[in-house]
Formats: sequence, C-alpha cells, structure tokens
Amino acid sequence: MNDKLFLIAIGGTGMRCLEAFVHLCAAGLFDNKTIEILTLDTDQTNGNKGRVEQLIELYNKVKTNDSSNIGGEARANTFFSAKLNLYRFYTDYSKPERKTLRGLSSTPGLTNEQRDDNTDLADLMFDPDSVQGFELDHGYRAQTHLGSMLMYHGIVEAALNSKRGSDKITEAERDLKNFLKLLNDNASSARVFVFGSVFGGTGASSIPVIPIALREAIRIISGGNNVLNLSKVKFGSTLLTDYFTFDSPDNAQRKQEKVIADAGNFAFNSQAALNFYNNDSTVKRSYKKLYHIGWPQGLKINYSEGKTGPVITGGKEQENDCHLAEMMCASAAYDFFNTESFPQQEAEYVYRTVEESMPGQLRLTGASFVGAQDGEYFENKLGALLSLSHLLLGTYGGAFPNTCGTIGFLNDMNKHKIYSYESLTDEQAREIDDYLKEFAYSVGPFGFRPGWLFQIFRSAKGGQFIFAPEAFNTDINRIQNNDPGGIFLDGMHNWETKGVFGSTRNRRFDKFIDILKQADSEPYEEQGQTVKELFLAHLYNAITSAQNFFN
Repeated sequence: MNDKLFLIAIGGTGMRCLEAFVHLCAAGLFDNKTIEILTLDTDQTNGNKGRVEQLIELYNKVKTNDSSNIGGEARANTFFSAKLNLYRFYTDYSKPERKTLRGLSSTPGLTNEQRDDNTDLADLMFDPDSVQGFELDHGYRAQTHLGSMLMYHGIVEAALNSKRGSDKITEAERDLKNFLKLLNDNASSARVFVFGSVFGGTGASSIPVIPIALREAIRIISGGNNVLNLSKVKFGSTLLTDYFTFDSPDNAQRKQEKVIADAGNFAFNSQAALNFYNNDSTVKRSYKKLYHIGWPQGLKINYSEGKTGPVITGGKEQENDCHLAEMMCASAAYDFFNTESFPQQEAEYVYRTVEESMPGQLRLTGASFVGAQDGEYFENKLGALLSLSHLLLGTYGGAFPNTCGTIGFLNDMNKHKIYSYESLTDEQAREIDDYLKEFAYSVGPFGFRPGWLFQIFRSAKGGQFIFAPEAFNTDINRIQNNDPGGIFLDGMHNWETKGVFGSTRNRRFDKFIDILKQADSEPYEEQGQTVKELFLAHLYNAITSAQNFFN
C-alpha cells in the first residue's frame, strides 16, 4: 500500500482520539508510514488540542533533534516508527465582531443590503435570542445546524484569504493551505481519516461537510484549475457516539452562556446523527468507510466527578482524561490505513463489539481493537512500550522529579559493556523520559499522575484490559518495584528468568540483559540512523524478543 495518508482531528473529542493515535504510533503500529495531521477546531485555546499538539512535538523530538528535518524519517520495526507532520487550523472567532453569529452577520465591509440579507437568513434559521448570541470560540455547543454552516464557511474563508498572498494570511491559514496543497497533489492516492464525535457540536457538525469544504477550498486556492475528485480520494471517519457524561449546568450558567451543551441530550443527539449518516446521500458518496463506535451506558465516566464550579465549555480548562472509546477510534484509523479495498459506490458502515467476562465487565484483548488476525501483533507492540516505560520510569526512577531513567539505564549499559550510545545527550535522554511519562505515568507535587495508558485502563472500570492489573500499579512507594517483564495476563509472554536466586522481577531483568547483549538484538539499518533511533531500536528488539510472541 503506497497511498498518501492524511488525518484530521476535529473538536475536543477528536483531539483525544488523535492523542490515542499518536501513542499507537509511538508503540510502532504504523511502520514506514508518513502521516499528514491537521488539527481543526473553533477553540484555539482548547486544552485537549494544545495537549495533543505538544505531544506530537515531543514525539518528533524523540525521533530527531534535527531542526532541518522535523520528525526525521519513517522507520520499520521499532518504537516511534511513523513520521508525523502537524498542521494547525482553527476558525478564528476571537475578534469582537466575530464572536457570535449575530456579529458575523454584520461583518464590516458589507453593504446595507448584504447585511440585511444576512440578518434575515440568520433569523429564519437560528433563534435570535440564543443561538445567534452565544460566543463561538468554545465550539458549536451541540448546535450542529449552525456548526455545519460555520465550519464550511471557516474553511472556505481561509482559502479566500490565502489568495491574498503569503504576507497577509495567518499562520493557521498557511497551515491549512499547505495541508490542502499536499492533499490535492496526492488526490489519486490519498486516504483521509477524520476523528470526531457525533453527539457534541464541532465534530458532529463538521464531519458531514469536511470533504466538500476541502474540495471547495482547493478549487479557490488553485484559481479553479484543480477540483478535488471525491470519487478518488478515500475518506473515512469515526461515528463516535456518547461515551461520557458531565453534570448539567445550573440555571445561572444557562442564562449567562445562552446555549450550552447538556450531557442529558447526548444519547438523543447520537441517535439523530446516526439516522442522518445512514440516510444522507452526500455523506454516503463522500466517505468510503464510517466506523460506528459506542460505549455501554452503565460504564460511562462522569468528567464532572470531583470537580466544583461551572461546567467547562472550552478553553484551556477543557482537558479531559483519555478513554477506551478514543483508543477504539485510533484503532479504526489503523484499519482504514491498512485495508486493501474500498466500496466503489456508497460508504461501508463498520461496527465492532467487545466481550464481557461477566455482565458489566469488559474483556478487552488486542483483537478487540484490531481484529483477531492482528491481535497478538497489537499486544506485542503496545506491551513493548509499556515494558519500556516500567523499565525507564520505574526500575530506573524516571517517573520521579529530578531523575532521568534513560540516563540511569545508559550508565548501567556501560557496566555491561554496551558502549554504542555514549553520545546520546542528557537532553535527548530526558525527551525519551518525558514522552514515556505522557504515555504511562509520572510522580509530581500532588502524587501519582496517570498518563494516557493508565487513564485508558481506568476507563475500563475494573474490566480486563490486555495486561495484568498489577501492570497498572499507582502506589508511588512501589513504582520502582514494577516488573517490566511481568505485564501480561498470559504468562507465556512474560520475560523468562535467569538463575534461581532473588526475586522473579530481578531474575527476569537479568535474562533481559542477556538478550540485550545478543547480536540478534542489535539494531539494523531499516530501524534508524541516528544514535537515538538506534538506542530505541535496540531496546525494541530486546523487549519484543523477550515477550515471545512470534517464536
């Protein structure tokens, strides 16, 4: 498969799906892939958006510190194997005259006749006292009829602004233009996957219009010379229905905000959206695959739990924990990017369910995410990154402040006469630690801080999640006793032991060092060229060998 891969994350939920996708890339699930990523939101300060953009920047630093080649190159059979190129775009509603729909309808520069026409149209379609008056910079607040129009308008407006010349467009507009140019240049072999939910505002309203908005924007930028052929570009998307809840806003906040998302309506919104997607001919022609992903009602997480004050509508404070449903969405992208064939006419709808070990108790394996054929491959890859995290953050103390586990491990490698990575700088070592903290865990001033995978495990609410429960220890007094080689439920995949004396954990570690010193574990050319790439590849080879999936 030589198709060019594109990924678009829309809204707060889309950003968390992208976060899951990046971590799967770090685990090595997207070997030899270069992926063009566009973050798309109305809320430029959204905490989830900022978090995932910083994560991608850190991912690229781990791959290389070469500022002339950000993110380095795509590799194979190693950690951080995919190359990720990031583009940021947001519809700008920060200026006073653009904060509301009413303000947009009266944009300066219009004639009185144009302004009157806009006002009449807005009054016909949208309630003047509520929908036209709420501030747009925190999203579309479940008003999908408004959001579809404004997101289409925002993308087209950015394309029109791009025609003015590079010295007059914003950085966000320039990023969108570059993303669109790349998409158009590779239209005949492009796969575009969209992350977003169908129960909120921004994602739900944007998914239906994204293909036609991109087509129109490319037509404008090219001066009408190029039109994106939607029959050739392979579009796919998640249809993520409600999987979390939050407390309802009180009357005072409702009055102040005019319109605010209410979790009590999420189930109804999801039902209405799915009915729309099932029947809308434009959507069915524009997309090749639509992945319906849901969550049991009884296992929803309440993001308001333990919090006080008003309901968060957006901004920096909107930074929710990660969830299994988002990991399912990232796995849908894995399927889409690896599928061999697509339907020629209308979209194919894809569903996946999961087992229950008992009523209300999920049983999740690698196959739950990527299917039976690739299930063990998935477990091996993700397990290797978890083992690496326990090794550097736990055994060598990298989870704690003022300690770099990677430096400690490198010092130990010297004791075992492995000198190949002495040129790795302290800064480079800390970058590896920093990424693993985001993936797994860290210890801060307020105690244990769960990273992405630990948050994912928590969202399973006591169900079985691929690895043994003890692999998710949160007791800071026991972190350094975490066993990197004992994370699997199936004992055959845990590291073998060496000798008869000492704890099982220590004897597994001794065996791992023996594997690390073997010639078969040494990195090879396809895995990397820089000292950092070779170091990570060496660890990848030893860990995946110790896990004994393919012997």
